[in-house]
Amino acid sequence: MQDALAITTVFPAPAPVTLAVQGRTARFPVRHVYCVGRNYAEHAREMGGDASREPPFFFTKAADCVLPVVPPAVGTMHYPIGTQNLHHELELVVAVGARGIKRTREEASALVWGYAIGLDMTRRDLQNDMREKKRPWDIGKSFAEAAPTGPVHPVADTGVLARGAVTLDVNGQRRQAGDLAQMIWDVPEMLAFLSQYYELMPGDLVFTGTPAGVGPVRVGDRLDAAIEGLGTMSVVIGPPLA
Repeated sequence: MQDALAITTVFPAPAPVTLAVQGRTARFPVRHVYCVGRNYAEHAREMGGDASREPPFFFTKAADCVLPVVPPAVGTMHYPIGTQNLHHELELVVAVGARGIKRTREEASALVWGYAIGLDMTRRDLQNDMREKKRPWDIGKSFAEAAPTGPVHPVADTGVLARGAVTLDVNGQRRQAGDLAQMIWDVPEMLAFLSQYYELMPGDLVFTGTPAGVGPVRVGDRLDAAIEGLGTMSVVIGPPLA
């Protein structure tokens, strides 16, 4: 076996993606990002779906989509290339801290290491185009800085988050408002479902869906996101990278 210390690369390897941890100096290493779609009834309706409890569906974002934001600093997300219709989606993010495969709902709760505030930013025009063509959503969901994420709050500090207000303001105007209790599939159910198809591992993040009120943002807009028990996270939309 090749000694890891002796490995060389043809160009510098990218730095690992990590998130701040509230109250600690050690950081949370990001492995994989899962996102559940249409997990709030009103959002499902505004996107043209229904609010039934059919099995949840998931898409993924690459780990390097994660944009760490550490309050009180305001993060900057550059407006992505290739789109004219960038949308915000506020979400509770679950940070996985243990291996899980084929877990029951009751067992899945033990996989939660902590929670964070996240934004599932979406190139809506590209996503809609792919949907109409019955093609994967990746181009609309997985791109640089597509997942601004605040510090991870250990569940040992917060307790289990099953209810609590979630809000998003854009330039001081309320856009999204809901409660974690309104999720169609709760966190243990989502993790249990995922574990039937994937080996969940420490470092995985699960974006748990967004309440109604998603909409477009433009360069210069400020997004202030809040989840009860996790504080706030603020992001400004910067100009596209040249």
